[in-house]
Amino acid sequence: MSDSPYSRRRFLRDSALVSLAMPLLPRSGGATVPLSAGSAPTGAAAIHWLGKQTPDSFAGVTWGVAWPEGTVSAEKAFLLQGAARPRPLQSWPLAWWPDGTVKWSAHALGGDLPEGERLTVIPVEKTSEPAGIASETEDGWVINTGNIQARVSRKGDSLVTEIRQEGKVLLTNGRLVLRISHGEEDQTQYTETLTGQADSVVLEQNGPQRAVILLRGTHRNSNNTLIRFVVRLYWYAGQSSVRVMHTLIYDNDQPERTVSGIGLTFDAPQQAPLYDRHVRFVSDQGGIFHEAVRGLSGLRRDPGRAVVAAQLQGTAAPPLKDFTPIVAQRLEMIPAFGSYRLLQHHPDGYQIRKRTKENQAWLLSATGTRAAGVGYLGAPVGGIAFGIRNFWQSYPACLDISNAHTPLATVTLWLWSPWAEAMDMRTWHDDMGLTTYTAQREALDITYEDYEPGYDTPYGVARTSELFIELLPHTPDNDQLQKIAHRMQHPPQLVTSSETLSEAAVFGPVWAPASRFGQRYQPLREQLGWYFDFYRREVEQRKWYGFWDYGDVMHTYDSDRHVWRYDVGGFAWDNSELSTDLWLWYYFLHSGRTDVFRMAEAMTRHTGEVDVYHLGRFAPLGSRHNVRHWGDSAKQLRISTVANRRFLYYLTADERIGELMDEQIEGVRTLQRVPPGRKIGQKPASDPRYVSLYFGTDWGAVAAAWLTAWERRNDPKMRQRLLNSMQSIAAQPHGFFTGLSEMDIDTGAFRQAPKDQLFISHLSAVFGLAEICSELLQVLPDKSFSDAWLEYCRLYNDLPALSQAVGKPIKKLNLVQGHARLTAFAAWHNHDKALAKRAWQEFYSGKGGIAHPNQQQRLIRPPEVLYPVREASIDSTIDKRSGSTATTDLATNAVSQWGLTALSLMALSDSVSDK
Repeated sequence: MSDSPYSRRRFLRDSALVSLAMPLLPRSGGATVPLSAGSAPTGAAAIHWLGKQTPDSFAGVTWGVAWPEGTVSAEKAFLLQGAARPRPLQSWPLAWWPDGTVKWSAHALGGDLPEGERLTVIPVEKTSEPAGIASETEDGWVINTGNIQARVSRKGDSLVTEIRQEGKVLLTNGRLVLRISHGEEDQTQYTETLTGQADSVVLEQNGPQRAVILLRGTHRNSNNTLIRFVVRLYWYAGQSSVRVMHTLIYDNDQPERTVSGIGLTFDAPQQAPLYDRHVRFVSDQGGIFHEAVRGLSGLRRDPGRAVVAAQLQGTAAPPLKDFTPIVAQRLEMIPAFGSYRLLQHHPDGYQIRKRTKENQAWLLSATGTRAAGVGYLGAPVGGIAFGIRNFWQSYPACLDISNAHTPLATVTLWLWSPWAEAMDMRTWHDDMGLTTYTAQREALDITYEDYEPGYDTPYGVARTSELFIELLPHTPDNDQLQKIAHRMQHPPQLVTSSETLSEAAVFGPVWAPASRFGQRYQPLREQLGWYFDFYRREVEQRKWYGFWDYGDVMHTYDSDRHVWRYDVGGFAWDNSELSTDLWLWYYFLHSGRTDVFRMAEAMTRHTGEVDVYHLGRFAPLGSRHNVRHWGDSAKQLRISTVANRRFLYYLTADERIGELMDEQIEGVRTLQRVPPGRKIGQKPASDPRYVSLYFGTDWGAVAAAWLTAWERRNDPKMRQRLLNSMQSIAAQPHGFFTGLSEMDIDTGAFRQAPKDQLFISHLSAVFGLAEICSELLQVLPDKSFSDAWLEYCRLYNDLPALSQAVGKPIKKLNLVQGHARLTAFAAWHNHDKALAKRAWQEFYSGKGGIAHPNQQQRLIRPPEVLYPVREASIDSTIDKRSGSTATTDLATNAVSQWGLTALSLMALSDSVSDK
């Protein structure tokens, strides 16, 4: 963030932002006229539900909308137009255009589900500022959504003091718990429990539609302090639920101490008779486990059919006088099961167990493959539904109910189940004698792992999880609980249409909505879809699940073993290598597909948290691809780049993603201590004010962070810092082909490199540089920089012209196919049809990429594999002499670059032909 003085101009602007954060009701007399159903006025933005189906269950929603430059001023408020009259929105700005108009706005909506499938967001004149749903007290805050009332304390170990519904306290003492085990492996261990203690509690947002409370702290007791947390509690008007975004930051530096459980727990007062206390769990297939604490079915004596029917349905049992007398008189002889556990310790296996009370045996109640991670505890007069999103995908997880047979039950949502193996965060191999850079580079040639002792630490990585708690006035029937479970696992999300995003010119000109093309490029579009579908299926086929793994994909396939190279150095987890995240997000913008959004969302959550350091010596750098997500010694900004996070932030206004992007603003300073090219001769800058940066992988990430920070805050100092870096790159002897120099961190200006310096890397433009530069030329036009970037785009794949331009012969460069999109960008910018034709030729040549994309798969059967596996190759060529087919192992690098380039060429070349 800028440290410039807070000027009067910024004060006036920010005052307008505060007003913008409040929705506006139309003035009496009809300042805003309700629109007829289906109409879309000029200046409105079209939005729709992800999946284009109105959800069956609704608990509030937040989303982002993009606006063309110059159309929406800071003084505007917004309404949502559906089939009924317009509804006021709680709104705030996410980003600004250079002219000071709104580029991205965020909107929150509670209350009833919006009516109609065709929805629009409409800018209107502001009229009033309704009060927020949270109010401050001496001890903390009270949230009143209209359906529930909650108390949140300023300090202590209770995150949520209580939640009431209809005057009844249904939840108390909501808190975080952490279990740690002490002792080396195969030795006697002991376990202790730490409670989350909030050091900071802030009302982050408070409006009439939504309130957000932010808590930061650590887990601790008298002996230990461990695992920092960041928790956000989201409350929506008219709703009876709270959404919990939970981030743990791993800060354990003692190998003999392991994390064996982490979760959110709360107490639930119970007053109903034991036979009216109901327990529910939901399977991933929608099946429901339903029992009572004191079950009345299956007894030797029938209590009465109405009694059993009521218990099964979750309604109040008849009065005791209506029970069969022999049962009514002997209720205390029927065991009461007060504890239940839903354990998902494998993605394809769960168990439900129950017991009467502590120190009694557990009974196996049910088994299955996948649980939805949603449960319920309560009575006909009220109870609580609770769930963990991506439950089985993020195993080992558990839903735990204890003491439900007493006046105060306890429910714990375990993100890591204490009854599974503890987290094993150790390094996956010893130093193997690789103690010098020479040895490490030799090993890199064998296993592709860039190893260095001490760099394979998990200290500082993070993991974010999403949880839900909902208060209900009665025990839900099967249909209602199924809908709640589906909502918790697939939260309804409003998204701006691809066409509206394209018209707003956001995320650069390198993509276009599918609707723009009709039948043009149909084979390319089918291949794009096939590649995505293949990876979506591979996630399931290869079981790429788990607490620390879910969201990522593997790097390269091993057709000899018919597995991905999960155990071979740098060929295992992908960690955003060559812009896998960008490929998914641009494909979502193009296609609008729900499954693409969900996969990109999961990847963004993972790569932004697990693959990046948030504490310690390497923060905020990311780790290169490896067997363990944090195992590689290449700690670089190209992995932690904001370029990969901006999509989810702007589309959903997610605060945690905003924090991750803020971490990167000064990330360049860490490169002073950890030069990315230290093993190939890159030296730290001699002047502590400077840092040595590559113009591609390093500066591309810096530019993404600074561009995003500038547009989010409209900060002129950040703009100047970015512009200085751009202009000083352009001023280098060979522009981008100079390769690297030392940058003044505070000003952004690079020193002049020697005149004969050339450093041309095939990796420079494939980690988001191409995409970010396409936006820089749009929002921060500078002739010198534009000329330098367009020269790089035009010459990279033209070796004779490049050699002539730099005055020395340039050898063969890699990734020709991926760089075809740079050629296409230069063609688009200069309206050069000949250059556009060359871009297509480079793309179809397949050099350094995929020459013959195909959709062929073969079925591999046991005993070659453990279970039948469908295997694909990335490329296939037919030998003209023998007629045999040669295949190349699938590599995510190549697929990602092929996908990004295909999307760019369609959008850019199509624009050239249209001009």
